[in-house]
Amino acid sequence: MIPLTLAEIAVTVDGRLAHVSDPSRTVTGTVEFDSRAIGPGGLFVALVGQRVDGHDFAQVAMSAGAIGVLAARPLAGVPTVVVSDVQAALGHLARAVVDRLPGLTIVGVTGSSGKTSTKDLLAHVLAAAGPTVAPPGSFNNEIGHPHTALRATRDTGYLVLECSARGPGHIEALCRIAPPHIGVVLNVGTAHLGEFGSRAAIAVSKAELVEALPADGVAVLNADDPVVLAMTAKTEARVVTVGRSAEAAVRAEDVELDAAGRASYTLVGPAGRSAVSLGLYGAHHVGNSLAAAAVALELGMSMAAVSAALATARPASRWRMEVADTDDGVRVVNDAYNANPESMAAALQALAAMSAGRRTWAVLGEMAELGEHGRAAHAEAGRLVGELGIDRLVTVGPAAAAILDGASGVAVPDAAAAVDLLRRDTRPGDVVLVKASRSAGLERVAAALLAARPSVGTPA
Repeated sequence: MIPLTLAEIAVTVDGRLAHVSDPSRTVTGTVEFDSRAIGPGGLFVALVGQRVDGHDFAQVAMSAGAIGVLAARPLAGVPTVVVSDVQAALGHLARAVVDRLPGLTIVGVTGSSGKTSTKDLLAHVLAAAGPTVAPPGSFNNEIGHPHTALRATRDTGYLVLECSARGPGHIEALCRIAPPHIGVVLNVGTAHLGEFGSRAAIAVSKAELVEALPADGVAVLNADDPVVLAMTAKTEARVVTVGRSAEAAVRAEDVELDAAGRASYTLVGPAGRSAVSLGLYGAHHVGNSLAAAAVALELGMSMAAVSAALATARPASRWRMEVADTDDGVRVVNDAYNANPESMAAALQALAAMSAGRRTWAVLGEMAELGEHGRAAHAEAGRLVGELGIDRLVTVGPAAAAILDGASGVAVPDAAAAVDLLRRDTRPGDVVLVKASRSAGLERVAAALLAARPSVGTPA
């Protein structure tokens, strides 16, 4: 964060100072809501969660070097900025900081699937052009958004933010915290369909990002998704289209997958053509990388520099197409961080592409938050397993058993049972995909397989 005194922070968040002997004391470190992350010069944010109350850890934060605490009540002996709503104040503080950074370009990314991978690709590519800040993992909500924005300093050139939503107005609110100059919409699918009720409602929510862009901004829209392309009418910003479509301004031609399932293609744009070879697994990363490329090209990077940066990108957020080989040759693909119908299809297609004569296993858990559409969506995943010729299907947990409506396979009750089956029946050369919504916790299956057969790292 840029240096701010406690007095300046109090004015910014409409708070009052309590137990502050010197209002000119300056926050020079980071802003944290986890007392374990606080360092010298930091500001501790006392959020109240479901299980813990941050106010109880204020003294710990001060002992670790915090200058003060942003809190909902005065704390005995602790320099405190007292506000009525700590979470709202965190957002106000973030907005004030980014408003003081005129050289900062904020890029927002949204979509039903691929947000985190695209955010990671963007952060990697833009780092070649200048200092870049992006959140770890899927830190994309009303807490993660301002927390990440507050990591921007006067040296930061690019702030890449992931915008998620579980209801109308959520993305609009995130854009008020850190107003984007460039907005990327990847796709409109069925993630969180149970909460939104319809794909049309999801589209309205995703469009909030491009509606927030200024007239001199840029909207990067997926030309291969008609619902996304229709958002052209909802933004005042200049539109740059991406995709495999021949009409896309930034597009991929001659897409090929190697035996490991990694894509290569020719990147085509207004500035020319350049060969791209991705180190990420799955054809779905072609679209993600095109979005990253379009943003980088808009910000002045050359085609050659963009291609070179894309080639060196590797998974940056855990449990997203993490690929590792055990010492006896079983390839484990851990994509267990989350799942929806679109990302499930992408993962299954990647598994099929990675087979190259190997026996393939799909170990699948529940796709959550689909509401009344859940059973049909699971059955469709099963049908895709069959269409792709995947050799073995294992469903994990009661909700995932609906996948067997669309394909033959084995249902097991939990992750432990899945591990027992895989340890018994896999053989050297097999490829095992583990995929489910985060709530299923199937990363434990991948971890157990790799622990039983020690990993030798990401394969070549």
